[in-house]
Amino acid sequence: MHVVIVGGGIVGTAHALEAVRRGHHVTQFEREPEARGATPRSLGLVRVSGCAPYHLAGAHEARLLWEELGGKVPGLGFRAVGSVTVLRTPGELAVATEAARRDDRFDLLEPDRVRAVNPALRGNYLGGLYCADDAVIEARQELPALHAYLDAMAGYEFRRDTAVLGIDTSGTPAVVHDDHGGVHTADLVVVCSGAEHAGLVRDLAGDLRVRRVRAMLLATAPLDEPFPTAVADGDSLRHHPAFAGDARDALQHNESRAFAAAAHDVDLVCVPRVDGGLTIGCARNSTEPLDFDLTDAATQYLTDTVAELLGRRLPPVTRRWSGEYSESKDPSALASRRQVGEHVWVVTGAGSRGLTMAPYVAHETAELAGM
Repeated sequence: MHVVIVGGGIVGTAHALEAVRRGHHVTQFEREPEARGATPRSLGLVRVSGCAPYHLAGAHEARLLWEELGGKVPGLGFRAVGSVTVLRTPGELAVATEAARRDDRFDLLEPDRVRAVNPALRGNYLGGLYCADDAVIEARQELPALHAYLDAMAGYEFRRDTAVLGIDTSGTPAVVHDDHGGVHTADLVVVCSGAEHAGLVRDLAGDLRVRRVRAMLLATAPLDEPFPTAVADGDSLRHHPAFAGDARDALQHNESRAFAAAAHDVDLVCVPRVDGGLTIGCARNSTEPLDFDLTDAATQYLTDTVAELLGRRLPPVTRRWSGEYSESKDPSALASRRQVGEHVWVVTGAGSRGLTMAPYVAHETAELAGM
């Protein structure tokens, strides 16, 4: 089978990996030399801890696939670091206690045990919620490393700097037209467009039930000490379906958020990088038209909060950036997946869990499409 993948981000590349793994010939198109959308601009966090119970089996499967890839592709920088959500208010502690009682992926830790897991957390807090399943990769190295790995495989071709202009879905095989005048036949086409919902995607699939979300992140210079886990603040418990329940309802009702956290929809996570620095994010916005300003207020809130958790000043911020990703409006869906022809599928909308779930989303597509 000849499989064409349109899009060089992590969801498209996961589909390419799945197709190659199943023994198919794969041609992958990317309009840039390397994808520049959400994937290289992400935190690099493989986050099982936030997943809803009905997505947990898929998240565990994806996490295993990431670990397997990490063993084959050292450039990914895969590390099974786990994560600690630091709890600073009674309401946050109640949410974490409820989550730990009903879900064995979590361990509720006293402050001394939190510091044993991550000695850099010297701030004042009531405890921490630990998840050993979370992991990190190097977001800016990830795609070049995976494409180099695929390039070494027989039957794989990565067409950089090549945009797909149109796909004829009416016949067998499907016919793909690129912007260099190339015409390609395919037994299966999977369009993984990321946050690009117009153009080719709209021509093929119409208006999908997805939204664009803009995220703002930043990176620091290296710390002068180890930072062995990913870290989230307790306010992030408000965002993720793993923590839904009576205690979270009470938290939302009884404890107001900091003004900057609410204004910028902050879901604060801090991820260690191989160079010893931290990637910190993120402030989010999904109100169209998306505002791409990198606001000082959001940056200050992110850095101040991490400094409070560490009980020390942060190293200098070396860069800030924004990116956008596609998120399904259906919270129960891992992604927005639509068959638009007998041999053509459009897959987008994996949201903030796109990096985590990409290998499993690709597996599901392969099964549905008879790959």
